[in-house]
Amino acid sequence: MDNTIQRVFIIGLDGAGNFIKDTETPNIDRLIANGAVTYNAQAVFPSISAECWGSILHGVLPEKHGLTNEIVEVKPYPEDSPFPSIFKLARQAFPNAKLASFSGWAPINYGIIEDSSECFKAAMPDEGLCYEAADYIRQNPDLKLFFIQLDSPDASGHRHGYGTKPYLESITKVDEYVGVLIDTIEEANLLDDSLIIFTADHGGGGDAGAYTHGSSHPMDMTVFWGCHGPGISNETKLGDLCITDTAAVAAHALGLPIPKNWDAKVPAGVVIGACHQPNL
Repeated sequence: MDNTIQRVFIIGLDGAGNFIKDTETPNIDRLIANGAVTYNAQAVFPSISAECWGSILHGVLPEKHGLTNEIVEVKPYPEDSPFPSIFKLARQAFPNAKLASFSGWAPINYGIIEDSSECFKAAMPDEGLCYEAADYIRQNPDLKLFFIQLDSPDASGHRHGYGTKPYLESITKVDEYVGVLIDTIEEANLLDDSLIIFTADHGGGGDAGAYTHGSSHPMDMTVFWGCHGPGISNETKLGDLCITDTAAVAAHALGLPIPKNWDAKVPAGVVIGACHQPNL
């Protein structure tokens, strides 16, 4: 059986922490049932969106990438940064590849992902975003790297409180959107040779308050992290894992060298199938 990974999908649920274990998420569950998951992965501190998504995509801690919510809303990510994102690495290795980022929080697209990555970008509320993203997958089955950030759980946590019934219902609703993406991936015959990563950037409801996040409390810092793809099985045991490691796993799956100055690493226990090697 050919285990070559041809592409990577990163599906992020903003503010979902590890609360997916407390509510119904049948679409995520059906993939990680044949993959791997931990509910004890760690966010970075401070557990705030820009700091966390910056670490997920750039593979380094916030003190290195230097991103904050205030910065990413007004400035593009500096092209001379020594800490490239997974998108920039992929563009350098695959000059003609199709890369895409879909975000419910627009600053990810222009403040965290470098302009030089030349990836397709779209930003809108979650429901429209998932269908826009599904259309992109359907029309571009030769894509190489795909990222989507779904914003509803975090918005609901800020409005209703993290861990509350409306908040948990928002995670279940977002799982329906994830199901649209998974169905599209399957219908395009991309499931068997893709690595799909699921994660949250942070949780909420800890020391910073019931309606927010940012503290070092476990409710803010503990998140789920799962993956499905060649070389991954339900016997895969994920060791200590930080959200920064997402970048390393994605890079390794695409056959890209992991930058030595990244904090990210491929977690112990993750043995990814044979990687597609770019012309470096």
